[in-house]
Amino acid sequence: MKHKRILRTVAFITTGYLILLSLWLNLFYPDSAEGTEGFQVMFLVCLYGAVLGLGMLIADRTTREDRKIERDGLEGWATIRAATPLGRVIGDVQRTELDLDLMVPGSEPYSGRVVFEAGRSDLSRLVAGQVVSVLVDPDDRTRILIFP
Repeated sequence: MKHKRILRTVAFITTGYLILLSLWLNLFYPDSAEGTEGFQVMFLVCLYGAVLGLGMLIADRTTREDRKIERDGLEGWATIRAATPLGRVIGDVQRTELDLDLMVPGSEPYSGRVVFEAGRSDLSRLVAGQVVSVLVDPDDRTRILIFP
């Protein structure tokens, strides 16, 4: 889940910023020229914001495994047998467990289960009997990407 990666990134960058701030307060602030403290504080705050934004962008990227599936995956389709909501809707996202009957051309049909973060607009389409497009990892048929 990207949420955990983003949270770890924010915690790591904030910890680094607090260490940098304490170093600045103890080493550089006492010897700084008078009247420049405000500029130094603004620089540190802007640096924190820039690094935090960049870190969150990097943490929000698609995982290496998902990029591999998008590049090398086998296209197919799946019929939804059951869609079970997990928890409540948070923001615009609902975690949903899907039981699927998968069909990938050139192989036997098989069953699979996926936990999927569905947007509110996609929830109405994720019902039993619907057919969705999928990409399947050719090396591990249990790794599936869904495109509702």
